[in-house]
Amino acid sequence: MNWILKNKKLYKKLFILSLAIYIFCIFVDQQKTLDSYASRKEYYQDQIQEQKDYNESLLSLKENINSPEYIEQIAREKLDMYLPNEKVYIDVGN
Repeated sequence: MNWILKNKKLYKKLFILSLAIYIFCIFVDQQKTLDSYASRKEYYQDQIQEQKDYNESLLSLKENINSPEYIEQIAREKLDMYLPNEKVYIDVGN
């Protein structure tokens, strides 16, 4: 009878120990998952900020698109158009 009580106590202690190990493993796994979510959150916040900056640049372009300075800049850069009697220097090294 004494032997049965010792085995019950031993089984109870083993059960509690295994339960504690199981709970510890769950906490570790949860922490890894939370860290992963935190890094994703930072990535998406960076993406959102980049898009906000891009939207601001598009809004400023929209405001200046009909200005004479912008039209002149586009004519020079994209269409290779220049003002009459303007001296244009071309770098042949490139």
